[in-house]
Formats: sequence, C-alpha cells, structure tokens
Amino acid sequence: MAQFVAFRPDVEVYGAVVLSVVDGMGDFTSTALKILGQHGIRKPQPDQWYSQQNWLDAFRTISEKIGPLTLFAIGKKIPEQVEWPPWMDTIEKALAALDLNYHLHHRIDGEPLFNPETNEMSEGIGHYRFTGLLSPTSAEMMCDNPYPSEFDRGLITTLCRRFKAGAEVRLDRSKPTRTEGADSCTYLIEW
Repeated sequence: MAQFVAFRPDVEVYGAVVLSVVDGMGDFTSTALKILGQHGIRKPQPDQWYSQQNWLDAFRTISEKIGPLTLFAIGKKIPEQVEWPPWMDTIEKALAALDLNYHLHHRIDGEPLFNPETNEMSEGIGHYRFTGLLSPTSAEMMCDNPYPSEFDRGLITTLCRRFKAGAEVRLDRSKPTRTEGADSCTYLIEW
C-alpha cells in the first residue's frame, strides 16, 4: 500500500501518538490543531483513541500544504510521546522494539495489536522491520506501513540518536519506496 492509506478502516491510534503532530509543528500549534480538526480529530487527548485514517488524512494535508520536512519533524517527536521497554538499551534493541511499540499504540475493535503480557502481536497495520546490521556502524530498517516516508525517517532518526548521537537515516532510493507507490520503504542507518 502507498502512504496515507490505512490498511483497514477500523484501525485506531493512541492519542499520545496523535499529539506528536502538535509537538512536531512547534510554534504552529493552532495550525496543527486546525488540520487535525478538519479530519475529525478535535481537541486530541493523550489517553484517547482516534481513527488512523483520519490521522493519515491530516498527514496528507500537512504534506501538501506545509511540506515533507514537517512530517520529518513530527516523526522525530514520536519517541518522546510513548514509553519504551526498559530492556531497550542498544540501537539494535531499539530498532527491534519499534515494531512492538508500533503495534502497542494501535488497536482494532478496542484491542491493542500487541499484548506485552503474552507477547502476542496481531496483524492489520503493517510493520517496522529491523532487517539487521549491515556493518558494526550501520543497519537497515524496512517499513511496510501506511505512514509517510519522511515521518518514518524522523521517527527512526530520533530513536537511533538515543543510542548513537550522530546517527543518520536516509531513504534507500535503490529500492522501491512508498513515495513512488510501493508497499514499503527501506532506510539505511549509519552512526
């Protein structure tokens, strides 16, 4: 699937994650709230759940009216909005934990798509797949989810910089990308 289109119409996203749009737009809070409101997300609260498609529609509007760098800034805020497992203490563990946290903060029919008590993960939203280290100072991540490419790049960048201050993340343009209608994007991470 291409970016901005939920895999299922009944997917919801946790409010703390939705609020990253507001934080990511910095001084333009009123613009962020207006765009979210235009897409049915009015006065977002951190402990509520919202339609993923509405949130993706807001991303599309931000991309078209403001630009992809704002999507990158919003993605960079995600790791600050949610709790992470305490065992996540290396860049490799962080990249592997990203998919679990993604599923934990999305739900279908009132059930989060990851249950930390049973370690069961449900499908329906795609994945953040840590494909492994390429060298002692580089790794690869494949994202087959409906989020915009620049949003994912921002999210991965902040997550990696928690462990490697100089980490850089770039879209691997030698592979298919959602920006060109593909089902996934692959990111190269170097530190």
